[in-house]
Amino acid sequence: MDAMEFFRNSSGNWRSQRTTHHLAFRRAETGTSEIFVEALGADDQKIVEICEMHSCDPAKAVGGAFVRWESAMAWDKEDENHEGTTVFALIPDEDNPQQGQLLRERGYAEIVPIAGRYHIDEEEALVLVTEYETMTTIERFWFANPDMRLRTSTVQRFGGFNTATYCTEMRVKEESTVPTSPSPAYEQFCGW
Repeated sequence: MDAMEFFRNSSGNWRSQRTTHHLAFRRAETGTSEIFVEALGADDQKIVEICEMHSCDPAKAVGGAFVRWESAMAWDKEDENHEGTTVFALIPDEDNPQQGQLLRERGYAEIVPIAGRYHIDEEEALVLVTEYETMTTIERFWFANPDMRLRTSTVQRFGGFNTATYCTEMRVKEESTVPTSPSPAYEQFCGW
């Protein structure tokens, strides 16, 4: 499997159950997300724009993905908002298509355009490593089966503050989109 095949296999709607461990506080927080993933071809205008944003030749891109999400975490304050969209563009290394540069419109830990590294490991998991100015994130995604995707992530802030997150993501079979407000079914899912 290569990273583009991983994005194609991830296309669709997902419901995610998440536990984030705030290591400095020795506490864990639960949350849920609804996620939509669309694989994008190399010639898609969104991929071209991300490459241009990062001053990278769009001809080097093999494609990528558009991702939209809406999340809720247990410790959210009333005005907190965990929703958004981002685009990923894959630029494989010339000597190894299993790894390369991942260009993002918006980072995982900071809302800024960012370039990180990706590789497919020996277990066909997609691993993303991103160095920000004040932190480093490592994300690993893999399929337990075609309709269940697992994800771990760690965030290490300079000075030692860390979080570790584990997510179980289940494919939503019926026709669905990420709602603008939680549906009754989503509310029921949150209590799962």
